[in-house]
Amino acid sequence: MHTLIVTTHPEPGSLTHAIARCIGDAIIATDATHTVAHADLVAEGFDPRFNRQDQALFRGTAAAPADVAAEQARLDAADTLVLVYPLYWWSFPALLKGWIDRVFTQGWAYQDGTDGKVQKKLQRLRVHLVGIGGAGADMIERRGYGAAMKTQIDMGIFDYCGARVLSSDLLLDADSGAAEAHLQSAGNIGRRIGTSMH
Repeated sequence: MHTLIVTTHPEPGSLTHAIARCIGDAIIATDATHTVAHADLVAEGFDPRFNRQDQALFRGTAAAPADVAAEQARLDAADTLVLVYPLYWWSFPALLKGWIDRVFTQGWAYQDGTDGKVQKKLQRLRVHLVGIGGAGADMIERRGYGAAMKTQIDMGIFDYCGARVLSSDLLLDADSGAAEAHLQSAGNIGRRIGTSMH
C-alpha cells in the first residue's frame, strides 16, 4: 500500500514538517510493505494559481497542464492521501487550496453528468487530514470553526469526489509548548493509518 503525504509550510524545520515525517515513519513501521512519498509543495514550487490552461481543462477543451498531470499521476499511484498543514484562517494555506483547485479537476476527480448528477471518481482514495493550529480547542468549538472546516474540506472537497475522509485531526495549542505531545500524536496517527491499510 502506498501513501502520499502532502505538506505546505515554508520552513523545512517546522512542526508541520516534523509531524509529516513522524506520520510517514509510523506508517512504514506498521508494515514493511507500506511505502510513503512526501510532497512538499513549497520546496517543489507548485504554482497554485488557477490559470487559462486550467480553465480550458475544466471546459473540456484542453488536456491537463503538465504540472497538474504530474500531480494526478502521483495521486493515482497512492492508495492513501495524508494532508498535513498549518491552519491559516481556519482552513488550508492558499498553496494547498490552490493545489486542490488545480489538481482535483473535472474529468479526473469528478464528472458533472448531463443529467445533473455528479460522478464521483476518487472512491478508491482514502484521506487523512491533520491540521496544526495555534489556538485552543475551546476557541475552535466556541466559534464553530471545527464544524465549518469539516463541511468545507471533508464534505465540500473530498466527499464531492467520492474520496473517503477516514480521519480528521486538529493538533491545537501548537504555540503553547504542545509540540512534543503533537509529535507523539503524529506517531499514533501514522500507526492508525498503517494499521487501517491492511
